[in-house]
Order: sequence, then C-alpha cells, then structure tokens
Amino acid sequence: MKIENINHVSIIGTGMIGASMAALFTGNGYPTTMLAVNEQEKSRGKDLYDTCFKDLIDKNLVTEEQSARCAKLLSFTFDYNEIAQTDFIFECVVERLDVKYCVYEQIEAHCKQFKALASSTSALSADDLAEGLHKHKDKLVVAHPYNPPHLVPFVEIVKSKYTAEEAAKTAYDVLESTGRKAIIMQRSAPGFVANRLQHALLREAVHIVEEGLATPRDIDKALMYSFMPRYTSVGLFEHQDAAGLDLVKSIEDYLLPTLSNCNCTPEFFNKLVQEENLGMKTGKGVYKWPEEAKEDFRKRASAPYLCYFNWDMPTE
Repeated sequence: MKIENINHVSIIGTGMIGASMAALFTGNGYPTTMLAVNEQEKSRGKDLYDTCFKDLIDKNLVTEEQSARCAKLLSFTFDYNEIAQTDFIFECVVERLDVKYCVYEQIEAHCKQFKALASSTSALSADDLAEGLHKHKDKLVVAHPYNPPHLVPFVEIVKSKYTAEEAAKTAYDVLESTGRKAIIMQRSAPGFVANRLQHALLREAVHIVEEGLATPRDIDKALMYSFMPRYTSVGLFEHQDAAGLDLVKSIEDYLLPTLSNCNCTPEFFNKLVQEENLGMKTGKGVYKWPEEAKEDFRKRASAPYLCYFNWDMPTE
C-alpha cells in the first residue's frame, strides 16, 4: 500500500533497471518522474517501460485500462529543477563512481526535501557512494534489486557508515509498499548478500566444468531440476534444519575440501572474454544466442516471478 508521505518518486536513469522501477512505482500508485540525459534516452526509457506493461497485459496480470492509469502517473524530464520537491530518489545510472558523483552533485544542488536516495548498484560500496555527497551522506543507501525489478520481489538494502536509520527505514518501507521483500544488511560487504551466494555457486559450477566432470548444459539442467525449485518455497537454512545438522556436518567434512577455493576469475571466463565472446550481447558466450533464443530467455527469466505479482494498482 502506498505510503502517504511519499508523494513523488524520481528515477535517475532510463535503462532497463530504471524503466522497470518506474513500472513498479507507477504500478503501485506513485507519481514518478524519470530523468533522462537526452531525447534518445527518454525514448528508450519509455519503450522499455511500455514493454514491461505489454508483457503483463499478455499474461493477463494487468488490463489495458490499468496500464493506461499507470502511464498517467509517469513523466519525463531533462531538468533536475523539475524534481526539486521529490520525496524519494532511485538512482540507477552506469556503474561508475564519477558518473554517480555527478548525479549526486545535481541532486544536492536542486532537490530540497528528499527523504532517501537509493542507488541500484550491484557492486559499488555504499561507503564509496556516500563520498559523492556533501550535505546528505546520511540519506544514501544502496537498494539493489534483481532484474527485472518490477517482477523480482527481492531488494537488498545496504547502509553506509553515514546512513541515518530514518533513511534506511524510508527505503525499506517504500520498497515493501510496492510488494518487495526487502532486507537491510547488518553491514556492507562486496557483493552484498545475494550476489555473494550466486557467485559462490558460479565458482563451483565453473570448477566442475574445468575438471571435466560435466558440461555447462548439464550443470544448468542439474540446477533447474534438482534443488533450485525447492528454494523458491523453503529457505536454505530451513532445509538444513529439516535434513538434520549432524548429517549436514558429515557431508561438509567430506565434501568441502574438494570444492573450489579460487580467488580470481576462472580461466574458463577469461578465455571467453579474451575472444570477445561476451554472451548474449555479442551473440556467443558459453552458448550461442540467435535472436529467437534471446526472446525465449527473456520470457523464461520472468516466468518464475509471475506468481509473486501483487501490485496495489491505482484505481483512478
């Protein structure tokens, strides 16, 4: 349910994350402004926003009428003066400190009453980001969503050493009001929570390939059809309790010495990057990516999250 004292949300950045967050906020009744750097980026952001709703309409989760009501809540600007009275800012520009610092300078120069500034960064430290602010270090948090954030219900919030509890609570409450399941980390660490877990799993998956134990396709199949579906309804620690911690200990004692403890990027990925086989964006990576495969992946990547769709749609 929409929070009463948050009357205007601003999103800095018009890429996939920004457009998806705009869909999420307008879809939950928040008047939202996207700030673009030029007409081309504005057009791109609007197209991505419209695609979010088109997919929801196709899945019968949103009606054409509801989509139109949400679209009326969205505006675009190139001028920070037009978001001067915004209450909550979501920054999702490129992952470069210098670019983000330029954005923060403009925010501090023009925005007079915002309660929290949330960065969508998936990698940069909250402490480092806060150094780009002078008057409002206490209002910055990282609020890292997962793509596409209008469907994936999880967001991890990370405080810097400067962050006021009030700002962290504002970010938490706003995101929870849109149906997200948010957590606030006890303290910052590289990769936050979910990416640390995801890349620990990826490291072992690559190790299995490099050891010649299984192919990437075999590993993907093993993950998709063994334990991954389980963890959409029970937690990792819940499952260990259910299995019995004495059993867990005996497995860990036997297994952990054989797992990868590599502390740098595996050669498997280094070789692909050196060959400029970067994945979907170059048409080839671990797999080949013709256009039909890209579209199929986009639909499959969203499918598991459709059951979580729970927006509090505007009624007028």
